[in-house]
Amino acid sequence: MAKVLIIDDDDLMVSSLSLMASRLGHEVASASCLTEGLEKSASEDFDVIFLDVRMPDGNGLQALPRLAQAASNPEVIIITGFGEPDGAELAMKSGAWDYIEKGSSSKEITLSLERALQYRREKKSDPRQNIVALKREDICGNSPKLKACLNLLAQAAASDASILITGETGTGKELFAQAIHRNSPRAEKNFVIVDCAALPETLAESLLFGHEKGSFTGAEKPQEGLVRQAHGGTLFLDEVGELPLSVQKTFLRVLQERRFRPLGSTREVESDFRLVAATNRDLDDMVARNLFRSDLLFRLRSFTIELPPLRERAEDIRELTRIHIDRLCEGDGVASKGFSPEFLDALLTYHWPGNVRELANTLVRAFSAARFEPTLYPKHLPPSFRAEIMRHSVRRNALPDEAASEQPLRRLPKLQDYRDNVYTQAEKHYLQELMALAEENIPEACRLSGLSQSRLYALLKKHRIERSG
Repeated sequence: MAKVLIIDDDDLMVSSLSLMASRLGHEVASASCLTEGLEKSASEDFDVIFLDVRMPDGNGLQALPRLAQAASNPEVIIITGFGEPDGAELAMKSGAWDYIEKGSSSKEITLSLERALQYRREKKSDPRQNIVALKREDICGNSPKLKACLNLLAQAAASDASILITGETGTGKELFAQAIHRNSPRAEKNFVIVDCAALPETLAESLLFGHEKGSFTGAEKPQEGLVRQAHGGTLFLDEVGELPLSVQKTFLRVLQERRFRPLGSTREVESDFRLVAATNRDLDDMVARNLFRSDLLFRLRSFTIELPPLRERAEDIRELTRIHIDRLCEGDGVASKGFSPEFLDALLTYHWPGNVRELANTLVRAFSAARFEPTLYPKHLPPSFRAEIMRHSVRRNALPDEAASEQPLRRLPKLQDYRDNVYTQAEKHYLQELMALAEENIPEACRLSGLSQSRLYALLKKHRIERSG
């Protein structure tokens, strides 16, 4: 028996979904607004959540990440009466299991629920999916977004598919690549790093594929390439977006065939490697501008892990700070240092454009400034860091009219919020006009609008439109 949560303000839909899930033997709970749904998902464990999009207190799609990151990691099925391509795309990118329109058959909805539950059972029964057993070493933190990435890491390590790791500079892409290798069946073989940004275009093929003696000026002896060195192990293409276009076509063939010919050689060499690539660039945009081959991108992204920036997993900053400070103390042979609440507050306030790497470097400088002191205070942080924190504090505390005059664009709502507000107001106006035209006669209002009675009553309740009779 599974536990199912239905978050929907349509009483008829809730009743229908509840009946379907109950007949399958599952326990069902419901919530008529997002606030209630978020509270229930945080306090109880659910296997599957049915989520409506247009709710009285907000947009369900915007709440989807919070629901998906609940402790029970439920699968979320979007079920909406207002299906749209943009919404479907956002749902998939936010991790939804499925996106179903309310006009769909009960068979289709039932199948989606059963497949989601089957997936959960199989995932729980596979020990390779257990992030607790992962060799994660320098990957620190337990925030929901990091845990989601670690779940993907466990899946990736168990397969032999090509992996593309994306994320801003300093988010830990190389650490994830190493963890994939260490947790894979290839862990005992080589992990070979190729820094694509440092590959000279004129020597790129020689460095990757090797060469024979005399194959070009300066080739005084044969050289095994990096691709061959990764035989049996993992080849990591760091900053793959910088791979020269002239090399991309050749590398695509190597990726397909796992065979290549070193420069100056008459024979082909085999290399059975597993490919992991990483980039902080938008490869789709590069493809559109003819700076990256689309066929190579398709090959690279068999499996994608998108690492979150540090500002989106601020819950991990305390743990990261403790670990880095303890390592610095151990390396320097001094007693462990504490840090004041104000020191941690300063770290939590900063936006960290350089992510974990910037945090580590900042802590090294703070540690150096407090070398002979037992406690770290904001005073020990770099002056430029403290200045930025203070600027942020002053902006945040500025008077409303001053803030508005300095940063007028910051008050502009998000496009989706704006759309939702316009839609809500238009829907309410329509209902008021409808009830006036129908002289508050419900059957007549249903005939004019094409709405069912249950749906009309739900909308009137949602917009607090009361009948005078």
